[in-house]
Amino acid sequence: MASKSSSTTTNTTNGFRPLHDKILVRRDKASDRTASGLFLPENAKDTPKTGVIEAVGTGTLNTDTGQLTPLTVRKGDRVLFSSYAGTEIKLGADELLVMSEDEVLAIIE
Repeated sequence: MASKSSSTTTNTTNGFRPLHDKILVRRDKASDRTASGLFLPENAKDTPKTGVIEAVGTGTLNTDTGQLTPLTVRKGDRVLFSSYAGTEIKLGADELLVMSEDEVLAIIE
């Protein structure tokens, strides 16, 4: 009998596979304190512009040659994106973003 993985994170991408140049991003949680340690109320928190890629599409299709160009980003990459990037979706209890690879500004190493 196979044992179940004891991973603390749930696999929210089950049944969800981005197409083409789309990626699925889990946005970082908003900080509840300032740098000096003051607690922030819920309406004063900034929406984080960073996150971790949960799933990626197959890539873009070059219409002239018919070749598939793979994406630059990979699952597990930490990325920076603009404030209004992507479309928010809810998978189970998790809120994630679906966006194009073009909306990613940088990979954070």
